[in-house]
Amino acid sequence: MNPIAHSPHAHAPISINKVMGTVLLALTPATLFGFWLYGWPAVNLWAVSLIAAIVGEAFVLRLQQRAIKPALMDGSGILTAWLLALSLPPYAPWWIAVLGSLFAVIIGKQVFGGLGQNVFNPAMAARVMLLISFPLEMTTWIAPSVQAPGLLDSLRITFQSQPIDGMASASLLGHVKTEFTRGIGLEQALLGHYAPLDALWGSRAGSLGETAAVLLLLGGLFLIARRIITWHAPVAMLLGVALPALVFNMIDGNHYAGPVVHLLSGGLMLAAFFIVTDPVTSPNTVLGQFIFGLGCGLLTWIIRTWGGYPEGVAFAVLLMNAATPLIDQYVKPRIYGRDRKGAALPAKKGA
Repeated sequence: MNPIAHSPHAHAPISINKVMGTVLLALTPATLFGFWLYGWPAVNLWAVSLIAAIVGEAFVLRLQQRAIKPALMDGSGILTAWLLALSLPPYAPWWIAVLGSLFAVIIGKQVFGGLGQNVFNPAMAARVMLLISFPLEMTTWIAPSVQAPGLLDSLRITFQSQPIDGMASASLLGHVKTEFTRGIGLEQALLGHYAPLDALWGSRAGSLGETAAVLLLLGGLFLIARRIITWHAPVAMLLGVALPALVFNMIDGNHYAGPVVHLLSGGLMLAAFFIVTDPVTSPNTVLGQFIFGLGCGLLTWIIRTWGGYPEGVAFAVLLMNAATPLIDQYVKPRIYGRDRKGAALPAKKGA
């Protein structure tokens, strides 16, 4: 079979696999920090996620009688699995990574036709599926420790579900939401559970690669500098969370967390620079990207504040993915001589 895609053949100054490689490079510092923070179980989970995605995508391509090597070499499947792995609890069992990666590349991507055809971000779709289907495994966190398990112990933890010799800990957002249900105010809830510097550098309980906010920020700035992404969607998403958090915190600081807590918690930084900037599932125009990011941020804050889940990033992204065609419809640039609906403008008198 001819591995060359059907026409039209669009040309760009940088290839798809180079774009994917640059994004993976930007994710590497946060990933390595997660390995250092949580030890070998995190490495195992990351490796299993990538292997499952590669094998699953190759299997589907074989069933479709499509060329396997070009599709795997574009790096999109690896990036999807990498992002999913970074959003998983680092001590989750191996089958969580396998199910998530297979769902992401098969249901989230290949069912829609492959690269560039998917409606929803595959990594976030898989995360939501796992969170709804396996809430216990997806909300079991371990506090970072300098005594992380060695290689042999990590294999037992990942592949044999060995009890973890460590201190279980709720994520910050989960802890605050739980304390609110007990009638405890924000200041008391944060006491002993939140330090801005720890949150900034990532020394806290959380997903494998979501905790190091400063490293994710630097990775995002690197992508902006390389012109892989633009600043519009990331900045809009951060504003969409920070502004309502600031307003409601000023109104009632004992029941609404401030913007710093929200910005440095959960998967916000990862999503802002590596998820909402996905060119396939986000709007095409600058204004559309800003609206998209703002909507993602606002929905994230709403779900975190009043929703049933302490973290709302994945749900917010999927909801705004569904709204992307509508955004594109209303903010598409006007063609010269026509209105936004494509109808010809009336000729001016005297013309």
